Amino acid sequence: MDGMNKSTVAQIRERFDKDVERFSNLETGQTATVDAPLVLEMISRTVALSNPSATHLLDIGCGAGNYSLKILGSLPNMNVTLVDLSQPMLERAVERIQPVTNGKVEAHQADIRELVLPQAQFDIIVAAAVFHHLRGDEEWQQVFSKCYAALKPDGSLWIADLIDHEVSAVREVMWQRYGEYLTQFRDEAYRDQVFGYIEQEDTPRPLMFQLDLLRSVGFRQVEVLHKNASFAAFGAIK
Repeated sequence: MDGMNKSTVAQIRERFDKDVERFSNLETGQTATVDAPLVLEMISRTVALSNPSATHLLDIGCGAGNYSLKILGSLPNMNVTLVDLSQPMLERAVERIQPVTNGKVEAHQADIRELVLPQAQFDIIVAAAVFHHLRGDEEWQQVFSKCYAALKPDGSLWIADLIDHEVSAVREVMWQRYGEYLTQFRDEAYRDQVFGYIEQEDTPRPLMFQLDLLRSVGFRQVEVLHKNASFAAFGAIK
């Protein structure tokens, strides 16, 4: 069952409170994620072309602000709304983002499942390495619907995340590939550490499940930017 014996929100928040420095690096802040710098670049470039007149960005699970910083490099002086469970992460994100935009920077320490978002306010929503903490189908439906409602017409949602696979043989191949990546990056102990906290914290869903859900909540266009092993970058336009 989704969420059974998984970490609580408080436990997840506590872990990220202690990891601010690592997540503050644009190049190495997601070392456990395959192709993290590439995905950051692809999403930021796609966002700039999809919504060139954007004035308001929402960054869900913003961490130390890497995605907002990268996007502001192409679309400067937007208003930026930051959401994260971790107050230390939010403080670092505001510290890094405020100097590079003349827009308003607003921060919310909150769980996106509980935060009330304004209707049709944002041109762009990004959610990097956050939705894999959602549990049952109802939560996924609720959050995707909330994002859709919060976007202006023609606004876009872009997701970069850990994913699962529906076919067991494919899942086995992809997790083996991911394990090889982690071992090569550091060693087997690091691989086991990462797999351990995924098992404890995360409930990722298959890419196809998420693409179908984006369409079902109302998005008119859905697109995949990148997939490698158990990670994918994809998005949708309202």
